Amino acid sequence: MSKYTTPFCADLHCHSTVSDGLLAPDVVARRAKERGVTLWSLTDHDELAGQVLARQTAQEIGLDYLSGVEISVTWAGKTVHIVGLGVDPENASLTEGLRITRSGRSDRARRIGERLAELGMPGAFDGASKLAGNPELISRTHFGRYLHQAKFCPDVQTAFDRYLHDGGPAHEPMRWAALDQAISWINHAGGAAVIAHPGRYEFTDTQFDAFFAAFKELGGKGIEVITGSHHPGQYQTYAGVARQYGFLASCGSDFHGPGEGRYDLGSLPPLPSDLKPVWDALV
Repeated sequence: MSKYTTPFCADLHCHSTVSDGLLAPDVVARRAKERGVTLWSLTDHDELAGQVLARQTAQEIGLDYLSGVEISVTWAGKTVHIVGLGVDPENASLTEGLRITRSGRSDRARRIGERLAELGMPGAFDGASKLAGNPELISRTHFGRYLHQAKFCPDVQTAFDRYLHDGGPAHEPMRWAALDQAISWINHAGGAAVIAHPGRYEFTDTQFDAFFAAFKELGGKGIEVITGSHHPGQYQTYAGVARQYGFLASCGSDFHGPGEGRYDLGSLPPLPSDLKPVWDALV
């Protein structure tokens, strides 16, 4: 039985200025508490530097906390994300793996800037760099924000749809961690590996089956069912995947900042009652 009682609200996927979020880790923690979250995790991209402040702030304000990270992975030639929950942020295997994963981002960002300049949008690398709280983690989100602020695009989503999406005219492919590496790092750090927002991946049904089977065989534990990156119609789809493969279920807003994304912190519906939540396995 879970130690958590009603009212209960988990939000186990969000970002801060340590990666591509708009708010510092302590500010995100306080916003989560204010919006009714009772169990929270900061899951910055490929980086653990915000974990100490996130946990300290959560403890100060009476918010239950699970350490977290979102790891960039290349599988079948495409980028997927694996969230690690309940990890030890000082684990050597995890920290070194993330350092290597981050190492190619700066060069990639320069190439994206060059592509955008060729498309008639100069200054994108410098503009995106100024918006990045962590110079090692300049991402497509920072470029999207710059294109919006510079009035090249009406909003960040349009920047992705027109230029930055996988295969788009400004997209620069990147070889991230392998699936087995990411899961191994998380498991060695005492955490649970969770497939982030599966509804965002453009896989065929056959590829999805292979992906889910490989993830489970390699030691992956869970899948995000309720997430801000899913349309409500996808909730039941991935609840069904959790049942089929015996995955633990997770949920999170994928919060990056006020006004960005579909949902704010703490605004998602609860998981289906028949699914086993990932937090029960981490208590």
